[in-house]
Amino acid sequence: MTQETNLPACPVETTLMLISDRWKVLILRDLMGGARRFGELQRSVGKISQKVLTSNLRAMEQDGLVKRKVYAEVPPRVEYSLTATGKSLQPIVDAMKAWGEQYQKDHGAR
Repeated sequence: MTQETNLPACPVETTLMLISDRWKVLILRDLMGGARRFGELQRSVGKISQKVLTSNLRAMEQDGLVKRKVYAEVPPRVEYSLTATGKSLQPIVDAMKAWGEQYQKDHGAR
């Protein structure tokens, strides 16, 4: 997707377009702590299939939120980390966490 030509007029819609998928927000959350390998992400994100994680990471890389670094080793090692743009979503992730904590407190954690 070429973001520059296909961005919605509404800034909120632009943000949702980039992170509206449940898995993308959880990937962002887990990468906020630093680079992770694919297997580490799969375990930390939760019940996500390899196919879905791969698809989401590719989309986030294409959107400029995640960068993928391949190390020339045998076996190959690949790490994912946030770009500066991805890191700039920290306040949004923090606000979602704070809101969720308050909601759980007010409505009882399930």
